Amino acid sequence: MTLPDAYQSPEADQPAVSERSRGVAAVLGFFGGVFGLHRFYVGKNKTGIGMLVTLGGMGIWWLYDMVLLVTGEFRDVEDLPLRNWYVEEPRQLRGRSDPRVEVMEQELEALRAQFNDLAERVDFAERMLAQHRDRPQLPRG
Repeated sequence: MTLPDAYQSPEADQPAVSERSRGVAAVLGFFGGVFGLHRFYVGKNKTGIGMLVTLGGMGIWWLYDMVLLVTGEFRDVEDLPLRNWYVEEPRQLRGRSDPRVEVMEQELEALRAQFNDLAERVDFAERMLAQHRDRPQLPRG
């Protein structure tokens, strides 16, 4: 049984794409492609080693990969195409925040407030001491 379209998530209509960045892979491929850096980035370690040993198939394999990267047809180890030029946040972290991080942020804000209060008190004490030091002393006796 399938849900009506109104109840389908927006991700259900979209084809699956890799979470890895096509831009990062393209830069790695351009500068270190003959050494297979872009293949190591997408998790294809065995073929990355093959490119490293053959220096990108004497440049032919490297050129083929660069065409695939630019056209968006290069695939990662999970056989998902690299289509996004930017680095995506992992799916498991999207829309969620760790409660421990929120507690630490609150504690950090409390520490900042205490630090600012102490800084104001030190500044006030320094001004009072400066006033006391600059005031002319009455003669004793």
